[in-house]
Amino acid sequence: MTWSSLVCSRSFRILAAALVILLFAAATPAPSTQPSPATASEIVLTLDPTQSKVHWIVDSTLHTVHGTFALKNGTVHFDPESGKAGGEIVVYAPSGESGSNARDKRMHKEILETAKYPEVSFRPTQVEGKVGPSGASDVKLKGIFSIHGAEHEITAFVHAELAADHWKGTSKFDVPYVQWGIKDPSNFLLKVKPVVNVELEMYGEVRSSN
Repeated sequence: MTWSSLVCSRSFRILAAALVILLFAAATPAPSTQPSPATASEIVLTLDPTQSKVHWIVDSTLHTVHGTFALKNGTVHFDPESGKAGGEIVVYAPSGESGSNARDKRMHKEILETAKYPEVSFRPTQVEGKVGPSGASDVKLKGIFSIHGAEHEITAFVHAELAADHWKGTSKFDVPYVQWGIKDPSNFLLKVKPVVNVELEMYGEVRSSN
């Protein structure tokens, strides 16, 4: 092979390789410069302590006891798509009352020991179900309930009604306090049910986390 034919052959190979690269580049789409779809922003629900309240009911052999606790503060935030939730609802335990001074004194001193454990709290972790941006929604709210120095997993049933920048709702769950290690107030004359039924009455504002 002559020098000139060798040069021509090498040039041909280089040209062919360049054409292949150009054709491959033309066939391969360029990376998209469009941003990925934005994830839904969290919804934040604040609770107004002046309007919200905790109601509780416990049955006994003599009568049914009704009582209340005052809300200290509360905020719940959640992703409406994934249901992942956070925040905290705090109740001021020494505010508990049932209409009987003697019964309430024993409840605070011997049962709940509110001087030692002044707060009861709930930290939500997951919403099961969909909360609409407006109107009524019924969901389950899982989380950690802290009382008397211990934490317990619970599931609360929540009915919420959202409208513009405000909302209201109720939440119901049971507290098996004896099972959780809290003193049983029963005696040989009076038998008290070892489960308290709790209903949280909630009012507050709605805002976006953005």
